[in-house]
Amino acid sequence: MRISVVDVGSNTVRLVVADAADGVPLPVHTAKWRLRLSEQVTPGGPIPEQAVEQLVDAVAEASRTATRWGAADPLAFATAVVRNAPNRQEVLHTVRARTGVDLCTLPGEVEAELTFLGARRWMGWRSGPLALLDIGGGTLEVAFGRGRLPDFVASLPLGARRLTHEFFEDEDPPSPERVRALRRKVRHQLRDVAARIRWEGPRTAVATSRTFQQLGRLCGAAPGRHGPFVDRQMHRSELRAAITQLAALPAAERAHLPGISAPRAAQSLAGAVVGHTALKLTGIKAVTVCPWAIREGVMLRHIEDGPSWWAEVARRSAEAVPPDPVPLRIAAASG
Repeated sequence: MRISVVDVGSNTVRLVVADAADGVPLPVHTAKWRLRLSEQVTPGGPIPEQAVEQLVDAVAEASRTATRWGAADPLAFATAVVRNAPNRQEVLHTVRARTGVDLCTLPGEVEAELTFLGARRWMGWRSGPLALLDIGGGTLEVAFGRGRLPDFVASLPLGARRLTHEFFEDEDPPSPERVRALRRKVRHQLRDVAARIRWEGPRTAVATSRTFQQLGRLCGAAPGRHGPFVDRQMHRSELRAAITQLAALPAAERAHLPGISAPRAAQSLAGAVVGHTALKLTGIKAVTVCPWAIREGVMLRHIEDGPSWWAEVARRSAEAVPPDPVPLRIAAASG
């Protein structure tokens, strides 16, 4: 069985085509289209018509590419940048009508569940009680669990792009006062969630997302060209030093640092502050930077339970049902 996933994020539309061999998604082709939707959308504002046109073109091309690689209709979802837009339903309807792709939005808690599933499968059972951190453009997802699925999830409005717009939009580089103000907000938002993670006492902690991957590289982790199976660790003390380094530079100069890409340079500082504060509040000293995240979680979910759950997600998204988490109900399978 060959499956495909389309992930519409705050910066990029990504396609993964994979073979589902023995219950494991093995990528055979990946592609991306950089739209930078978050730069075209003001917080709380609608997605403008030009951005919708770009999104339609990217999703259509992703669907055609998946077909050329022998995959069925893609499992397509959009994260916070579309989910939080007041014209969300119009955007989803336009994409469906013009591309034939049932693009849907996932509640933040479901994103956390699926990302946890991907990380758990990658790390394996030997990792024990597992804590997860995932920084996106609009939200921070936190999860903890002892099994295949998390026992606890939270989705907080602490995305790197969102906080950059709120705190650093008119200062480049930002003043120390702005950085401290951002840290105070993150501490306040994370206080209760962090207390739960400390109480649970995870044996292993993982970080996912492009933001954490780039910060991990800045902190000395191996570059991507070394492949996914290299162990990549990021220590809290290293991330603290990275904040000092990033805060001293304007965004254009951060892009010259190891691992920091030009499209994400502006939001790298906010991502580092969120990541370090989360680690400090939870008492976690180091994380493994995990290459599997929500896209792999969606594929695993499809492999293990078939299309019924995804069909329910698409139905709720189309009908604008309030974003309550949809139970995963994953069937029993070997770990």
